[in-house]
Amino acid sequence: MRCGQRAAGSFSSGAGRLPRLRHGASAAGLLRRRGGSMEEREGDVRWDGLCSRDAAARAAALEHVGQAVLRRGGAAAAPRVLARLLMLAKRCPFRDVREKSEAILSGVQELGIRIPRPLGHGPSRFIPEKETIQVGNEDAMMHTLFADSFATLGRLDNVTLVMVFHPQYLESFLKTQHYLLQMDGPLPLHYRHYIGIMAAARHQCSYLVNLHVNDFLHVGGDPKWLNGLENAPQKLQNLGELNKMLAHRPWLITKEHIEQLLKTEENSWSLAELIHAVVLLTHYHSLASFTFGCGISPEIDCEGGHTFRPPSVSNYCICDMTNGYHGVDDVHASPTTTESVCEVEALMEKMKQLQECRDEEEASQEEMATRFEREKRESMFVCSSEDEESAPTRDVSRHFEDTSYGYKDFSRHGMHVPTFRAQDYSWEDHGYSLVNRLYPDVGQLLDEKFHIAYNLTYNTMAMHKDVDTSMLRRAIWNYIHCMFGIRYDDYDYGEINQLLDRSFKVYIKTVVCTPEKTTKRMYDSFWRQFEHSEKVQCACGLRDMGGRSVCHATATPTQLAFKLWLM
Repeated sequence: MRCGQRAAGSFSSGAGRLPRLRHGASAAGLLRRRGGSMEEREGDVRWDGLCSRDAAARAAALEHVGQAVLRRGGAAAAPRVLARLLMLAKRCPFRDVREKSEAILSGVQELGIRIPRPLGHGPSRFIPEKETIQVGNEDAMMHTLFADSFATLGRLDNVTLVMVFHPQYLESFLKTQHYLLQMDGPLPLHYRHYIGIMAAARHQCSYLVNLHVNDFLHVGGDPKWLNGLENAPQKLQNLGELNKMLAHRPWLITKEHIEQLLKTEENSWSLAELIHAVVLLTHYHSLASFTFGCGISPEIDCEGGHTFRPPSVSNYCICDMTNGYHGVDDVHASPTTTESVCEVEALMEKMKQLQECRDEEEASQEEMATRFEREKRESMFVCSSEDEESAPTRDVSRHFEDTSYGYKDFSRHGMHVPTFRAQDYSWEDHGYSLVNRLYPDVGQLLDEKFHIAYNLTYNTMAMHKDVDTSMLRRAIWNYIHCMFGIRYDDYDYGEINQLLDRSFKVYIKTVVCTPEKTTKRMYDSFWRQFEHSEKVQCACGLRDMGGRSVCHATATPTQLAFKLWLM
């Protein structure tokens, strides 16, 4: 899989630009009209203008920032200001902004003020920095995508820098997220970011919580809400039950849960508002899966992304180690072995044999059902090792209730949850029309993203080219759905055990069900000969799988909720 390639069968939009805000408005302009403040002030420092596509506007803004920071002997150089300048110097796609931000930091240092330096090595703890796209070295197509993202969202985050392994998918993802958060819709802007905080917090994803706390404040959100969910409006508190079930046990959602939120009273939700909220919840549950599944590092200007301590002799200090960062050689060592090469060859041989068996004979419906039930039971026994340590995260439990509630296998201890037949409800026949009717254009954006995720392929497997990967991709997709009791009548579930080894199943189940427990060891242990871009492709599909999915199950919890609304 090569960066910049377009995936077969995926949506294409020419130059790959993000959609413009309606009426040609900028993100900052839209927020100003709605009472927001993307033009954040920190002392005498104003940041508006740096996101402009116009070089003259950026130059004027940079001149103002430089004067504000350096006047009075650097008195305005607060830690938050310096951290933001560091982020701009390292992550802004506009070269003039990077260079001027670095020059301002150098000026501050000359005044005897300590400046920050980045922690870690690149946007991911799992992927060597040298194998990711370096800002400033991207090709023209990626630069356009980066510039549009920065201009509309005000940042070029680490999720984008990892997801850009697959620009086609990234483009669709950014368009969808941009529409959900910034374009016209049923929910006010501060509600949208707060719901993102609630959803990310359920999976202890402090990375996403940090981003949306900042965005929530930028659009005029009440800081008191951030002290805990009990300080938010009752209407948002009422969403907490649905949030936890979508995140951890979507099969338990009933019609009554939906009806309770739609009751005609002061704190009730309209159907359009609730659909917007559910799409946001599942978007951020699954984005938390991608974040943990790819080892996304903290943003440079956020907590854990920078330090004001001087580097040690070995160029990293013990405080870096305790935050999950290690020396480059230690973190990124992944030697190629004959064994891992043989794994790729063996997997391709299994695919060939299974295809031949398909051509020769077809299992009966009864046998297919039996194989599904067997795979469903076996998925209960796939779990990660208890002695593995995941990266530490900041406590975000104040943003949700019932902290003891988490994932449990849907069928255990003699309990049986009825199988949900995928043919009884489909996104194409039911979900798409409902979403588009109540939240115009979102159905189309989601449909495009689902289509890209399902069909994302470059017809490669590790060093092999011109490979039909559809059988492997469908096995991953159906394994995710199987863990949530969803069955496809036309699929032979016996193929899953043939194509997915235990280490891969452990990674998938962890990222889907308990993403905060994902470790680098899990990431390194599956598909050892595959490219990092191929693993990220898997995580993109996984991210597109429902409240916390990992392999094309994005629609699962959302579909369950929509099905209830249609009853």
